Amino acid sequence: MKITTISSGDRFSLKRSIDAGTEEQRKTVRSIIEDVRRHGNQAVKAYTEKFDGISLDDTRVTEEEIKQAYSLLDDRLLQVIRQAIRNIQEYHERQLQSSWFYHRKDGTMLGQKITALDSAGVYVPGGTAAYPSSVLMNVIPALTAGVERIVLVTPPGKDGQLSPGVLAAASELGIKEIYKMGGAQAIAALAYGTETIESVDKITGPGNIYVALAKREVFGDVDIDMIAGPSEIVVLADDTAVPKEIAADLLSQAEHDKLSSSVLVTDSAALAQAVQSEVNEQLDTLPRKAIAEASIREYGHIYVAESMDEAVEAVNALAPEHLEIITKSPEALIGGIKHAGAIFLGRYSPEPVGDYFAGPNHVLPTNGTARFSSPLNVTDFQKKSSIISYSQKAFEEQAESVAAFARLEGLEAHARSIEARGRRNSK
Repeated sequence: MKITTISSGDRFSLKRSIDAGTEEQRKTVRSIIEDVRRHGNQAVKAYTEKFDGISLDDTRVTEEEIKQAYSLLDDRLLQVIRQAIRNIQEYHERQLQSSWFYHRKDGTMLGQKITALDSAGVYVPGGTAAYPSSVLMNVIPALTAGVERIVLVTPPGKDGQLSPGVLAAASELGIKEIYKMGGAQAIAALAYGTETIESVDKITGPGNIYVALAKREVFGDVDIDMIAGPSEIVVLADDTAVPKEIAADLLSQAEHDKLSSSVLVTDSAALAQAVQSEVNEQLDTLPRKAIAEASIREYGHIYVAESMDEAVEAVNALAPEHLEIITKSPEALIGGIKHAGAIFLGRYSPEPVGDYFAGPNHVLPTNGTARFSSPLNVTDFQKKSSIISYSQKAFEEQAESVAAFARLEGLEAHARSIEARGRRNSK
């Protein structure tokens, strides 16, 4: 990892060139989406055979497959999933918002009505990998918001089966619609429907470049959560931190992807040197060494600031997805942090506890977008409708002003709509 001394006002960021796909990939995605729109299940089946190497006459998961998943899952792991569900539910229930109304003295009633989306589609990566945590983090906020219909799609393995952990997690949450499909064809099926899948209102969940491009294409016809970039972590630490632990935390992100970013910001040159050595030593024993090594080489960095105030300034410039604060008094620094997706306080709050178990959502803004966006949450699955109710008294008192405003914008019919209800025309 490179070590750089920084000063107040230095400009740098975690922003990497986000893979927007090649023109050929974009054309392929558009072609797949159009094909699914035109030919529905037939197209989905063809693409599943082409890309996943399996021919499926029926993509919907059966009750028998759910039962089989439970039989294959270790009891201890099932208990872990259930405890994670309880933790995540408890946290997200606190995000619930209620409709509200208030009255003015002139009889006007104004308010905001909160309504859950009717439906949501959740994409869970699959094939050779298994991500039960993606099920929990995307489904639970939707359920908490009150979404009545949730559809889960995930690519099948070469044997046509899905991960027992993914199926059990979905079953524990009561999800009944689960389909074996992935890639752009799954996103198209969710967005536009097929003979067997009714379209949804919002699509969430991570995926490869084809999934990301497909989500971009369908946005506007349906809502999406975000286009997530590679994972990233910033550790803000002082000389009380343990170098071995910091190095392990940095590598926990580096092993995700060659494009992942792992950064230490500190006011201690000694800590910087020690962490650099630890990272190199720990890399040698990682099963995913090649990936982590490439990530650390290209996107790993250690910044040494002259003071903790300057270190905090640097963190805000980086606007990381994950921020660990490992200092003598981490709580004292929270107020200065303006931009971070998730903030982990103290040495006993490493980032992986947030990935799986603590409760807050692990779907977080990346690539500097924490400057203006938030983690996936309950309100992402709710709509807000404005409520306006004028009394006759309030209307008559404000009619002239409203009509004048309309004419200021050259909208005569708007003004006449107001004046048609004037006192002279009330009968």
